[in-house]
Amino acid sequence: MITLQASSAFFDFVKSQMVQFFEYTAFANFTWGHLLMICIGLAFVAMAIIKEYEPLLLIPIGFGIIIGNIPFFPGLSIGIYENNSVLNILYHGVRNGWYPPLIFLGIGAMTDFSALISNPKLMLIGAAAQLGIFGAYAIALLVGFTPAEAGAIGIIGGADGPTAIFTASKLAPDLLGAVAVSAYSYMALVPVIQPPVMRLFTTHKERLIRMRPPRQVSRTEKIFFPMIGILLTCFIVPSGLPLLGMLFFGNLLKESGVTKRLATTASGPMIDIVTILIGLTVGASTQATTFLTAKSIGIFGLGAISFIIATAGGVLFVKFFNLFLKEGNKINPLIGNAGVSAVPDSARVSQVVGQEYDRTNHLLMHAMGPNVAGVIGSAVAAGILLSFLY
Repeated sequence: MITLQASSAFFDFVKSQMVQFFEYTAFANFTWGHLLMICIGLAFVAMAIIKEYEPLLLIPIGFGIIIGNIPFFPGLSIGIYENNSVLNILYHGVRNGWYPPLIFLGIGAMTDFSALISNPKLMLIGAAAQLGIFGAYAIALLVGFTPAEAGAIGIIGGADGPTAIFTASKLAPDLLGAVAVSAYSYMALVPVIQPPVMRLFTTHKERLIRMRPPRQVSRTEKIFFPMIGILLTCFIVPSGLPLLGMLFFGNLLKESGVTKRLATTASGPMIDIVTILIGLTVGASTQATTFLTAKSIGIFGLGAISFIIATAGGVLFVKFFNLFLKEGNKINPLIGNAGVSAVPDSARVSQVVGQEYDRTNHLLMHAMGPNVAGVIGSAVAAGILLSFLY
């Protein structure tokens, strides 16, 4: 009798332990939302590997989405939204805006502003493309988002992931995951989204316009550019200082010629490490329980609209600007798309679309002007939004 009781107690104990173990598995905490997000993560990884769409961004983000959507029992301190978990600590760099300035430091250290310096009027194209930011901001207000949320959503139109993260972390932290994933998604889809818009707003004759080769830029001009750039931009929008300051500082490290080691570190190992951290944590922040909302879906829709407006704004501005330029000095409107700051992908799109109509017309060197101007322009636009919404 005692043996039977002991045996029964033992089996009850084993059963309770098995039940408890099952409660701690992902299967017990699984929802269809988690499955959907895992499929989205796998799609990101597939696009990066098969199509080679921004693999340095989409693979960390896609894998991060998978990590963030493996269900777990609450209280284990492993989730990105659980205080003091490893992912939560790494995510502080996103929520508090630490990572984006470091990304901008690396971008500055690897960017050659010669195309912009040699033809300063290309800066206007970069400014015109920011129309997507303010267009999406207005639409977001009309559909019911608060001004701060609308500002965070609108910045997606700048096609600059770090700027979008920095702005959203200040204006609408609750929307940070959706804004960041949307911004990086559309950056990766530049070769898909932009060409139809470019063809729609240009004529065959305009696509064949040949531009004069850019002039040679001196070392002195390259050194003075970041110092003049930070004074001009940050005196107008001091709230953009964390991004613009690091961008121009990184560029000075590159162009000074005496800080090669620092420039190499900023543009190589450092930006690679920060890219991994920002991509992985942004992806992991898309937990189905917090991410799959009507607002997130709306943000993706508005992000697409802002990106289209930005592309169209750059192209249409060039067409308008050409009305005031003499024959021989006109700008090919196909480089207008490069005003968004997806460097260098949008400039490559200008080249690819241009060569569809004239194999000997090389637009890449010209498109890099508005492309790097777009990096500056999106940071300035972010500063403007922060100055009256934060």
